[in-house]
This record gives sequence, structure tokens and C-alpha cells, in this order.
Amino acid sequence: MSSSSAAPNLFSPLTIRGITLRNRIAVSPMCQYSSEDGKATDWHLVHLGSRAVGGAALVMVEATAVEARGRISPEDMGLWNDEQIAPLERIANFLSQQGAVPAMQLAHAGRKAGTAKPWSGGKPLDKHDGGWDVIGASALAFAPDYPVPHELTENEITKVVESFREATKRALACGFKIIEIHSAHGYLLHSFLSPLSNQRTDKYGGSFANRIRFLTEVVEASRNEMPESLPVFVRISSTDWVHGGWTIDEAVELAKELSQLGVDLIDCSSGGNVPHANIPLAPGYQVPFAEQIRKQVKILTGAVGMITSPEHANQIIQSQKADIVLLARQLLRDPYWPLHAAKELNLPITWPAQYLRAQ
Repeated sequence: MSSSSAAPNLFSPLTIRGITLRNRIAVSPMCQYSSEDGKATDWHLVHLGSRAVGGAALVMVEATAVEARGRISPEDMGLWNDEQIAPLERIANFLSQQGAVPAMQLAHAGRKAGTAKPWSGGKPLDKHDGGWDVIGASALAFAPDYPVPHELTENEITKVVESFREATKRALACGFKIIEIHSAHGYLLHSFLSPLSNQRTDKYGGSFANRIRFLTEVVEASRNEMPESLPVFVRISSTDWVHGGWTIDEAVELAKELSQLGVDLIDCSSGGNVPHANIPLAPGYQVPFAEQIRKQVKILTGAVGMITSPEHANQIIQSQKADIVLLARQLLRDPYWPLHAAKELNLPITWPAQYLRAQ
């Protein structure tokens, strides 16, 4: 854990391995449902580029599928072939030119894959509408109207691990400096962690050590491809919010294991593995998870979820509950939130030269 100050604030730099973030504000990965055959489009360049111009230190590309069947929707981003590199390389280069660190979230949607984009209803698609067969830890559907997934064999799990490895190589070829492994929200890797979705009896099911095995294999594969100077993050659901499911205590133990494997930051989200969890939504409702993991594991953490005000974000960093804050919807509302937040907090930030006359 490294920073430039013993008492950081929202606009303090943060150094992780060989990468320095200019402040503690990160753009959380947000699916745009605007890709074509997994390829980034001009929409992504403008969407992500605007947040870099707006002053965010880290701009993370949406959940990017390591296999075609790992997309949430047919319009999701992918990195399962080399043809998808060039459009993302253009984006990574632009983000870097604006002083932001380009990051890539690698993902597999598992049993929640193959759905319509949200503004088209978000429901699972039949094959004749563009859907496909889905996979999971066990043959358990996410919800009654979702398909029953194919339970992965051990050999098939190994192939998915290799898909994460190859996608990591491609992300590096694009110019991304941070990789985040998506193991949250009920998607494939999370579905192996939780007893609610994993009822296997082989070496990938049952005990805690078995349930985390798939994720640790993915992390090892990606970490081995990353240069020593570049960080690896993991996003987790810190709890399922359901009795008998994944818990914060297990999340702490997982973070300890991931730290030993060279993971640099735990991105602390929650939920998503069952459709009707009772989640106590409120500003900063997931911050206590980031704080607990940070304190008990001595690892960097990211806080995410309904963080909207500069004062709240700054308080999270100043009180050392987390090391970065990841903003999602608030940065959709205002791509230049960091510029405005610095002014409100009376903290320094560098404006783009092209915008100085508006400062």
C-alpha cells in the first residue's frame, strides 16, 4: 500500500506498483451495450474519453468478455480475438494522453449471459433472437425466467482460465495499464464463490478453498501475463445479502488469498447473485466492506455504490476507509465531476488546456 501522503484526500496521488494515479477518483466499469461484434465503437471513445478529460485518474472500460458466450448482451465489449484490439488501442491511447490511467475489466457473464440490452427489456434472449447457451458453476438458473446453465467440466474450466489469460495479453497489447478481474454480481466467477450457485462436489465446489479455486486460477493466469510494474485488481461482491450465501467474512479470507497472489486492490461491491436479495441501498452502503477488508487484510480497496457528493467521497479517502472511490452513475450525469469536486472542496486539479478559459 503506497501513497504520497500520510493523510490523503480525494485529490492526493496514489502509486500502485509502477503506476501513479493523479487523484483517487476512478470511473467504474459501466456497460454501454454499444459494441459491434465485441468491438469498441466511437461511442466508447467519446464516453470514456470525456471522463478522462473531466479529470478522473483511472478510467476503466466496461465488463469485457473473454469469450463470445461471456457477454451479458450481444452488444457487449469483448477481447476474445485480435480484431477487437485496434478500436480499444485507440481508446487507451486517448485516455493516456489526457493524463488518466486506462484500465480494463475482464469478465465472463456465466449464467447471466445472453440477455437483451436494458432499454430493450433486459430479459434472456432466445437463440432466434440472438441468445446462446450459457454456462455456470452448477446447473442452477439465475431466476425462473433464465435458462439453466451447462455445468462446466474441469477441462472446460481450464479453457476459460486460458481465455482470461489470452484476453489479458490482448489488453496489454491495447495499452491498458491495469487489469481488473470481474468476480462480482452473480457472473461466472462469483457463481463459483457462492454456495447459493455452486453445488459442485468436485475440486471446485464444497469447501471455501474449492469454491475460490477457479478465481485464484484466473488471477494467477492474468497476474503471470502482467508485467511486475502493472497492477491487477479484483472486483468482488462482498456479500450476497442472503442467508446461506457468500459473506463478508469469506470476502476477507478471499482478499488474503488474492493478496498473496499479487492482487493489488479489491474493488468492493456486493450482491447480484440472486434476483431478490434485500439490499439496504443508501449512499455509501458498501463502504464498510471496503473499510473492513482494507483494515483486516492490509490491502488497497476501492469503494463503490451511490457515492455522489464531493464531501462524501473526500471523507471516505480522508478517513482511510478506502484508497480510491469508483463512481458510476454520477459520472454519467456529469463527466466533469472531478473538476467540479475540486472546486467545491477547494483542492487543486489541473484543467485541460483547451478548457482553461472556463475554469
